[in-house]
Amino acid sequence: MKYILKTNLKNIASVQTGVFLKPQSEGEVLYMQVKHFDNNFALLPSIHADLKEQSVNQKHLLNPGDILFAAKGSNNFAAVYQKNYPKAVASTSFFVIKLTGENILPDYLAWFINYPKTMELLKNFARGTSITSISKSVLEELEISVPEMQVQQSILKINELRMRQKTLVSKIEDLREQLIQQQIFKALK
Repeated sequence: MKYILKTNLKNIASVQTGVFLKPQSEGEVLYMQVKHFDNNFALLPSIHADLKEQSVNQKHLLNPGDILFAAKGSNNFAAVYQKNYPKAVASTSFFVIKLTGENILPDYLAWFINYPKTMELLKNFARGTSITSISKSVLEELEISVPEMQVQQSILKINELRMRQKTLVSKIEDLREQLIQQQIFKALK
């Protein structure tokens, strides 16, 4: 029988708000914003550091394994700050989730938060008129299902394969469309 712990996020992690800073044209630290992520919650390659390191309090620097939760607006998601990402701090659009235990993988927690049923639950608690926002207290009270480590790893592997499949299917569709357009163009000649 598989062991699954159900607990509130606040019992396995601390939740902090991002910081408000003024980005500049150049710098050594990235001011991480929602626009820096693609639809698969991966950091875009075309970003550049836009904060001077001396203007950043070192305690706000992100660490590998920190989870960024985009709490404002309609595009809510969780993404894990990876060790290959540039030195960065999170903007106020994010909550930074720092795990306090070792029985949960950061990537699993991000997957769990991004799971459609979880995201639907969080969005039901969003407040605001023009720009909705999910509060820190709502996020901290979110009930997390934490299975055994091996199950977490299996879920992540399946999700990785699913994402790869989606990418391949999209490429096939693009190639099919190109082929059809070429055939139509040849028919016109």
